[in-house]
Amino acid sequence: MSSDTQPSGDAADPTEAELRQRVEELEAQLADLEAAVGDDQKQMTIVATKGTLDMAYPPLILASTAAAFGWDVVVFHTFWGLDILHEEKSKNLKLSAVGNPSMPMPNALAALPGMDAMATRMMEKKIDENNTATIEELIELSLDSGVDLQACQMTIELMDYDEDDFYDGVTTGVGAATALQHMADSDVQLLV
Repeated sequence: MSSDTQPSGDAADPTEAELRQRVEELEAQLADLEAAVGDDQKQMTIVATKGTLDMAYPPLILASTAAAFGWDVVVFHTFWGLDILHEEKSKNLKLSAVGNPSMPMPNALAALPGMDAMATRMMEKKIDENNTATIEELIELSLDSGVDLQACQMTIELMDYDEDDFYDGVTTGVGAATALQHMADSDVQLLV
């Protein structure tokens, strides 16, 4: 007897209706499994709270890098971090010499008038010499990569900014509840 031979008889052969029913059941099980597993896309939420030159880089670099890996990324900018997204202010971010333990000068010297301007010029020179992307370039790269750069609505109102002050593509009118929801769903949450 060949192994290809199927036993004959009505009891062993399912009807067309039974086969269709079984296919529908399997398709439903597959859909349930796919929904349970999700789409494996990682999510990251970054909260940017500082608007100095040195603190503008970390959220933008991390966000654009994660987006390059296919992650769903939101950067929620609030308080002074909102200045990173402000078209005019982002071009004039300063570096504070006071209270920065990595600054190669004591705080007493760093507190002298003009030291923040000097520290900012030194950092801008290093950025230029090393061909490091500017804040403006990183914002453009982030937006082009699909990063959702969000501006906190409460802070927009608090700082008396206008929604037109921000780069094109920035999401305005976002509240803390929206940011929290994305954080709750994220694999990585960062406060910068």
